[in-house]
Amino acid sequence: MAARTASGRNRKVALTALAAALAMLGLGFASVPLYRIFCQVTGFGGTTQRADEAKAATVRDSGRTISIRFDANVERGMPWQFKPLQHTDTVSIGARDMALFWAKNTSAQTVTGTASFNVEPEQAARYFNKIQCFCFTEQTLKPGEEVRMPVLYYVDPAILDDPDNKDVEQITLSYTFHVTAVGGKESAGAKALDRNGAGG
Repeated sequence: MAARTASGRNRKVALTALAAALAMLGLGFASVPLYRIFCQVTGFGGTTQRADEAKAATVRDSGRTISIRFDANVERGMPWQFKPLQHTDTVSIGARDMALFWAKNTSAQTVTGTASFNVEPEQAARYFNKIQCFCFTEQTLKPGEEVRMPVLYYVDPAILDDPDNKDVEQITLSYTFHVTAVGGKESAGAKALDRNGAGG
């Protein structure tokens, strides 16, 4: 009788452990998209907000200004030059503004890339809204081709009422381009970005 009771207990413990393991496995698969959604909603991890024209039209200029710094990088081995055409700008909070970035393919092959991005300080990211951005789509450059790419954005005036941002005098918008295809063939880096998400 005691042996049967112990056996039943062991089976129950084993089933509980199996259920917990399966739940953790499922959470592992869901964690990346859930984390991305969390970042997009909260601005955590430097994730900016994406605003459409209708939403942007309702935002009013606050009359206060803030400095925006622009940063540009390419992943190691990507044969592009990439830079902002203006490194800093002083903008009115609530007013639309535009930044221009320049890229050139320095290789002898057609290269397609996609840009990931982040904003520092992280607590300001939720107030940085992009209306139009080259990071929303892949960019393809032929050998030697160069392009100017605009970013249309505004800083939400709600940042002025956030005590966590009262000392923020400058926001940095940083982009990194990653290779997604060379000569029409998808790169290994692109497959990893597809799995993990490049941002946008």
